[in-house]
Amino acid sequence: MQETTPTTPEHPQITAEHRELLDQLLDKWSLMVLDKLCESPRRFNELRRTIPVITQKSLTATLRRLERNGMVARVVTATRPVAVEYRITPLGTTLQDLIDALLRWTSASLPEVRRARARFDDEA
Repeated sequence: MQETTPTTPEHPQITAEHRELLDQLLDKWSLMVLDKLCESPRRFNELRRTIPVITQKSLTATLRRLERNGMVARVVTATRPVAVEYRITPLGTTLQDLIDALLRWTSASLPEVRRARARFDDEA
C-alpha cells in the first residue's frame, strides 16, 4: 500500500496544473529571462543581447508564456517609433528570491554533482 502525504499548505500535492506551471517557469530560458527582467525593464533586442544564445523565436515564445502566466508585462510606449518594453510584474518579482536560492544551491552543489556524474560515467 502506497502512503501519500496529506495535502497541506506546507506539503501540497503535485498536480498536473503544478507540473505545467513549474515546467513553464523552469524551462530552458524562463529563469534567465526572469533574472534579467528582475534587474530592470528591457526591450526585446536588449534582452536578446543580454542572453546571446537564445534565438528570436525562443525569446518570443518565452516572453509570451511568462506574460500569459502573469510574470511579465508587455508595455507599449507611445513614442515614435512605437517601442515595446518587458517588465517583471509584482507576481514575477516574488520569484526572485527563489531564483537566487536555486542559483546558490546550484553553485554550492555543483562540485558534488560533478563527482557523482564522474562516478556514474566511470561505472557505465
